[in-house]
Amino acid sequence: MAITNDFGKIKSLSEAMEYIKDGITIMVPGFGGVGASPMLIDAIIKKGVKDLVVIGCDGGDNFIGHDLMVRAGQVRKLINSHIGATPNTGKLMNEGTLEVELCPQGTLIERIRAGGAGLGGILTEVGLGTPVEDNKKKIEIDGVTYLVETALRADVAIIFAKQADPFGNLIYDKTARNFNPQMAMAADVTIVHALEIVPLGALDPEAIVTQGAFVDVIVTGSGGEWQWPWAQ
Repeated sequence: MAITNDFGKIKSLSEAMEYIKDGITIMVPGFGGVGASPMLIDAIIKKGVKDLVVIGCDGGDNFIGHDLMVRAGQVRKLINSHIGATPNTGKLMNEGTLEVELCPQGTLIERIRAGGAGLGGILTEVGLGTPVEDNKKKIEIDGVTYLVETALRADVAIIFAKQADPFGNLIYDKTARNFNPQMAMAADVTIVHALEIVPLGALDPEAIVTQGAFVDVIVTGSGGEWQWPWAQ
């Protein structure tokens, strides 16, 4: 079977970068950088955009994931669950040059899932009695008090998949899946870096995790300067 571009989603990297602009909110998946696309992050850095709001599971890892974007001075605000592996992020936060919103990890993924599902937010007991509850609404249901956590959406999500077909149906690679499926649903534009594009119908329907209806742009590529630092 031949790979066609009947849906117009397969694009060049430069075409994908047309969606990346100053001041936008970007969702970047990955845990410690694993599950994030080094190629897309490298392209964003080279484009030189600034004042970005980045939503991610963590701060990346030293010189991996969106920590590279922070180090390049492109990020105005981070929304994530921890920055323990990125001391540079903590330094910038303490200096007041980078805004960091910390959110419990389970709550964070639920806020993203809610954004993708069209919900306004979620209710959770996590964070009650801690600084997490500061300036947040509370609601009582059946005698139980909950925090109201707003849903999260982004202008763009950059997704990393093992395989994609031309419609954008996606399969991920083991734990590199992490936040990718939820983020793919919660952005106005979803850009996918697929390590391999296969013909339509080649993916086992039972193995597809993200449906192509959520995908706008597909780019591919492997090797070269965007590899993990320890692979170079």
